[in-house]
Amino acid sequence: MQTVFWPLGLATMLALPAAAQGANAPTPTSPPTLLSASPSTAPAAPPAALPATATATAGGVLKLADALALASRASPELAAAAHELGAADGALRQAGAARNPELSLLVEDQQAATRSTTLQWSQPLELGGKRAARVAVAALGRDGADAALAARRANVAGAVMADFAQVQLAQERSRLVLATLELARQASAAAAKRVAAGKISPVEESKARVAEAGVRLELSQAKAELLRARGKLAANWGATTAPFASVETAMAEAAPLPTLAQLTARLERAPQMARARSELARSQAELRLEKARRTPDVTLLLGAKRNAELGRNQAVFGLSVPLPLFDSNQGNVQAAASRSEQARSELDATAVRLHGQLQAAHGSWSGASEQAQLYRDEILPGASSAYAAAVKGFEFGKFSFLEVLDAQRTLFDAQSGYLRALTDIRLAYADLHGLLGGAPDTPTAEQP
Repeated sequence: MQTVFWPLGLATMLALPAAAQGANAPTPTSPPTLLSASPSTAPAAPPAALPATATATAGGVLKLADALALASRASPELAAAAHELGAADGALRQAGAARNPELSLLVEDQQAATRSTTLQWSQPLELGGKRAARVAVAALGRDGADAALAARRANVAGAVMADFAQVQLAQERSRLVLATLELARQASAAAAKRVAAGKISPVEESKARVAEAGVRLELSQAKAELLRARGKLAANWGATTAPFASVETAMAEAAPLPTLAQLTARLERAPQMARARSELARSQAELRLEKARRTPDVTLLLGAKRNAELGRNQAVFGLSVPLPLFDSNQGNVQAAASRSEQARSELDATAVRLHGQLQAAHGSWSGASEQAQLYRDEILPGASSAYAAAVKGFEFGKFSFLEVLDAQRTLFDAQSGYLRALTDIRLAYADLHGLLGGAPDTPTAEQP
């Protein structure tokens, strides 16, 4: 596997031309190399497997695998979903329990000589398959909770990947702006010297200082965005502050973009689809349960009666059957039937929504890949050449100092756009990971 590096060390990549500040000015360097890998290197993808243990030490560099492991262990969302699964286990256990018997004591007459005492045992007997239907509902509810937990895991993993990419972008953007600020400061100093020497108008110095102030403002915004992105990433595992100094900027090379047909084939096995299908099955089981409840239950009565006046014990037995004259559970059957149709409609809606999200993420990945390729092949080389030409032209007196600064700024903007394109690829990857419940570049079972 190759390694892809984001642009680093940009503070020294562009220096002002020597003629800008006189004999003591720094010599301009050659245009920067953005990536250490070849131009055809694909953007990085996160690893599929999580390490057994992972930590984020304060002041250290956080890796994506560690961030995923931290979220897997400490995410409040996953903890809530796990508790729901535990509740479903309890409901399944309770659904299989038999009805409790009832013991009653009946005393007739206050006179001991004529008193009769009856001790009776009553056992309700469920008929119509109610218990089996109740267990089926609880079992499907447990499956639904398990599917919901799997969907939540996929969503959390996708959110971590997306937030991690945003921290990478904010981190590298801060480096770019910091390098730009250094250039702006050099530009202001050089302009002041040339004004003092009477070589340029004071207006040029004013423009340089305004440009420097604008870059300082941009740096402040970049720092605030970095703090916000770091905090959002740390919130995925319940941390209120970011326990890391920076995130890694090198990742394993990604596989090529899968086709839309390949991703669509995997969508049927997506966690959210499994959850919607489980909910439909559970609602259908609830309908069967409500229909079974139309059948009256029978209560078996067994006991003994002591008749003091006759001086003997008598056996007591019987059956109790409710008469469904007024309540045949028709309202609950109607409600369960409507909920079953609702679950079917929600399954269809989930399929439509996920297909739309999948197409959007695939389109974003494809578009961002084209943009990144355009930046690598045309925009960045062109901006680098323009900067080199501006430097040389300034040294020969053909270009003004501000034209050199403009060329430098154009090169920085090109690098910022390239970073944005790489980030968009990572964000699309994260979206697909959350939708599919796994790495989108993992081959399906039907593929060779």
